[in-house]
Amino acid sequence: MLAATGLAGDDGPGLSRYAPVYPLWTDGAAKRRWVSLPAGATIDASRPGAWVFPAGTRFWKEFAFGGRKVETRYMEKRADGTWLYAAYVWNEAQTEATLAPARGLRDHADAGEGVRHDIPGVADCAVCHEAAGRDAVLGFGAVQLAPERDPLAPHAEPFEPGMLDLAGLVAAGRLSPAPADGGASARITARSPRERAALGYLHANCGTCHHPDDEAASAGLWLRVAPGDAAGSHDALRTAPGRPAGSPVEGVPGGAGLRIVAGDPGRSALVQRMESRHPLRQMPPLGSERVDREAVALIRAWIAEDLPVVHD
Repeated sequence: MLAATGLAGDDGPGLSRYAPVYPLWTDGAAKRRWVSLPAGATIDASRPGAWVFPAGTRFWKEFAFGGRKVETRYMEKRADGTWLYAAYVWNEAQTEATLAPARGLRDHADAGEGVRHDIPGVADCAVCHEAAGRDAVLGFGAVQLAPERDPLAPHAEPFEPGMLDLAGLVAAGRLSPAPADGGASARITARSPRERAALGYLHANCGTCHHPDDEAASAGLWLRVAPGDAAGSHDALRTAPGRPAGSPVEGVPGGAGLRIVAGDPGRSALVQRMESRHPLRQMPPLGSERVDREAVALIRAWIAEDLPVVHD
């Protein structure tokens, strides 16, 4: 049962709720998240963009569609440094959740628009989490816990009283070393509010694989934001506009041969892949079967209006 992992109801001893500034898109699922850090332990924050968590750290993420809880995913860091992954399935009465099969459950719940939600298997969890780099946690880091929220972030979630953020971690002495500015530098700096939101979305939804620590997966396209980077210096702005796409997207003008064509989102491979749900072309390649229309509109507007024209 889910309660055996330490999550009983909405709260429990040592549990903290949190909400990332830039949520990960999962076919419109509503999510709630909790973390539990071992008593007296600290997070190794020597690399602000790649925290390392102490053994015994636990995370939970609840997924709901249409107001009904469907699954709660669980992660725990073991003593040997590896992560345990599990998913728990909620019953019809919404009273308890039981462990899903290790292989997961396909087409388990209605996600809307004719799409069925898959509950991932253990191997599915590892594919995404272990591409993240130094540690396997997504959505819980300096950028995602920045004290200042981003009002333009797609699917922004409210920061509720009692939730944990970067300032709270610093105040509790949970980061080593603690940022000298209390976490203010974790806010994404950008040339416009739209660019800030666009970079944040790409960081959360694409930067898991597209980062410089994973050259094979990222193909030189780096979309993870590094805390403290100055406006205009982010990796996404160096590796996407005017750069050749790894493979052209079929069926679009010019084959969308560039990752981003400044001023022309319709010819940008990044947009075309976000708009596709063809299994060989869509981005992200896993975790969603519905196009995130709000995010596509944001990225289109950013490319059309905010990016400088890049000359080859």
